[in-house]
Amino acid sequence: MRRALAFFALLLTVACTGGGDPHEIEEVSIPFPGLEGESVVGGSPLSTGQFSGDVLVVNAWASWCKPCELEQPALLRVLERYEGRGVSFLGIDHIDDRASATTWIEERFAVPYPSLFDPAGEFAARLGYPGVPATYVVDRSDTIRFRLFGPITERVLTTMLERVMTG
Repeated sequence: MRRALAFFALLLTVACTGGGDPHEIEEVSIPFPGLEGESVVGGSPLSTGQFSGDVLVVNAWASWCKPCELEQPALLRVLERYEGRGVSFLGIDHIDDRASATTWIEERFAVPYPSLFDPAGEFAARLGYPGVPATYVVDRSDTIRFRLFGPITERVLTTMLERVMTG
C-alpha cells in the first residue's frame, strides 16, 4: 500500500510539470511499440501502422496541460516545414476529456494530424513517459531514436528530425 501511494505521489509530481530541459535531447534505440486505438476526433480506428515507412513524431499531450499548450505552435511550425518530406505526426491525448481534446484540436490550434484518445493513460506505460508533454522521434524502421520528457521547442525538434533523416 505504501509503495502504491508513493508511486501515485510521484505521478502527481511529474505529470504536466513541464520538467526536463528542452535543450537536452535523449538519444535512444528502443523498438517502437505499435499503438492502436480511437482517434480523438470522430473515434475512428487509428494505428501507428498507418505511418509505416515515415519518420514519425509522437507527442503526448493533454488539453489541461499548460506546457502542452505552449509547445503546440512549435509542433505545428515543424510539421509545416517537413510537409512532403516523409515525416508524419501523431498525438496521444493523455488522460483527458474527449470534448476538451476535440476543442483543442479543431478550434484552439487547428491541429491537422491525428491524435489517439487515451483517457486511461495506457500508452504512457507502453512508451515509458512519466507525464505530459512527451515527444518521441521514430525512424523509418520503427525504432525510437530520440525522446524528450517536458516541453519541446521548434529548434530541438528540428535537430532531432534532421539527425534521424540524415541517418
